[in-house]
Amino acid sequence: MVLLPIRRFLADLLIAVLTVTLVMGWPIPVAAAMVASPVLLTDPFLQLPTEDSVRVVWFTEFAGSRHSVSFGEGFQQIAVATTTRLSRVREDGDSKVIPACEQLCDRPIWRHEAVVTGLLSGQRLPYRVTSVREDGLAVTSDEFSLAAKPAAGTPLKILLTSDHQLKPMVSANLQKVVETVGQVDAVWFAGDLVNIPDRASDWFDDAEGGAFFPALQGKAHYDLKKKGIQTRYRGGALIQSAPLYTAIGNHEVMGRFSQEKSLDAQFDDAVPLAVAEQVYEEKAAYLNPDQDAATRATWLKNNSFNVSTYEEIFSLPENPSGDKKYYAVTFGDTRLVVLFITNMWRSPNLSAETKGTYRERQQDFNHPDRWGYGQHIFGQIAPGTPQYTWLQEELNCPEFQQAKYKVVMFHHPPHSLGGNVVPAYTEPVQVIERSSAGQITAIRYEYPLQEDMIIRHVVPLLEAAGVQLVFFGHSHLWNRFVSPTGLHFLESSNVGNSYGAHLGKNRRPVPTGFRETYAAIGDPNGLEPVVPTLAPLRDQAGQPLPYIASNDITVFSIFDTATGTVRSYRYDTREPDSPVILFDEFSVVRPT
Repeated sequence: MVLLPIRRFLADLLIAVLTVTLVMGWPIPVAAAMVASPVLLTDPFLQLPTEDSVRVVWFTEFAGSRHSVSFGEGFQQIAVATTTRLSRVREDGDSKVIPACEQLCDRPIWRHEAVVTGLLSGQRLPYRVTSVREDGLAVTSDEFSLAAKPAAGTPLKILLTSDHQLKPMVSANLQKVVETVGQVDAVWFAGDLVNIPDRASDWFDDAEGGAFFPALQGKAHYDLKKKGIQTRYRGGALIQSAPLYTAIGNHEVMGRFSQEKSLDAQFDDAVPLAVAEQVYEEKAAYLNPDQDAATRATWLKNNSFNVSTYEEIFSLPENPSGDKKYYAVTFGDTRLVVLFITNMWRSPNLSAETKGTYRERQQDFNHPDRWGYGQHIFGQIAPGTPQYTWLQEELNCPEFQQAKYKVVMFHHPPHSLGGNVVPAYTEPVQVIERSSAGQITAIRYEYPLQEDMIIRHVVPLLEAAGVQLVFFGHSHLWNRFVSPTGLHFLESSNVGNSYGAHLGKNRRPVPTGFRETYAAIGDPNGLEPVVPTLAPLRDQAGQPLPYIASNDITVFSIFDTATGTVRSYRYDTREPDSPVILFDEFSVVRPT
């Protein structure tokens, strides 16, 4: 493996030259005098606020000797950070980094987290962070503000967003959030934060200027060209002063680990845990002769799928199992329940060369180690699973039942006009067809609609518990639905690009002649989309559209807890000077 940043190697070399020079009393060489000052890889951002504390997190490309937060009047109070190195982030030939990385390369990045304590309810204090490099040179961030978790009754503005993935309109979208509503009080992110979770530059410094942290911190430099006009967007300085709560999408999940395959290939190479377990049992005597539990767990993670980088980057509430894949938190008047509901995305293409949703590649029929197993589930939530049992308990706990607003967030859509709501959220049923001579002629996958975990098991729980809003993403469009009981479903993921809405003649690419019937148009789960209440887009005949699915118009939504209202806004990037338009609003309060 090649150690990535040449720039870091050169900087370290120059630092060493400078250090020796100073110790020996020699004249400082010009090259050494030009050693770059240390820089922060990100601004600080806020995580996991409690009633009297909040965590401040930031990243650097050096381990450093001391990292701290200064806060309060005159920045007299200090919180010292703990430092860990991200264990799996790398770059490869597809990374957009300078200098380029020609092959798979380690990327040394350190995470710093300080817990600021002693905060009072409703108190907002200034803060900044300082990192001291090994050579004693220091870098200090700009000034931001922090606060403890808001108390009940506090009016809040919360950004609802998802599916950034470094897409073209994201920086414009977040810039318009700040220009329209100012500083928000929290960001709720329904998954698909980046493209490849183990690619460091997706998070920190993709050369095209739209990486995850820069976009959410107003440090992006994304040039968007529309109608011959190029406009640079900076994103929005949001998470430096507002906590971020995230759900896991399919783009937070890496597949089988490799030190040879590209990061894209590893991302696409997820297999079900049960498959990895079967292989392990067949080879256990060779792989782990001491039958060590930790060795077994590591092997299974490396040979199925994992969310290690995601979990290393964020500090989020923990569930009783001790991880952060699903959790619940009270924030002001809202109980937010975040679920791990996502699966492997594969192409719906039915060609013989496709390792897809509905079939295996013909060339792989006799090579099970190459099978993709269709859109297998990452987040199990059928009755009897730990997540489902936890959800039942959460919906019956006092913190949930007493909350004014009850919101559930996850990635996979329960209702949608988009493409990714099909097929059903269930484990694929593998069907292998053979010739009379026993040769495999087809390997296909069925997804029984009646076994959809979300529709059959999760939504009935949410309906019965009085949940008011379910927020999700995945299909890259804006649309919303209301159940007969008044439960609102919002998909506000037309942030950076869209893959279209499936109504009328725009049919989903679904198979025919299978055991199941796959919905080619509309919501496969039976709800009609709601037409925006204020300023819907219209089709060529002048009829209002119940969705926004555009690669020119970007959408964001704000939950206003003062009134229980969700407002959705759109901005046309083809007209850089055009106003942001409020096109839909609704109250989450369910009828009694």
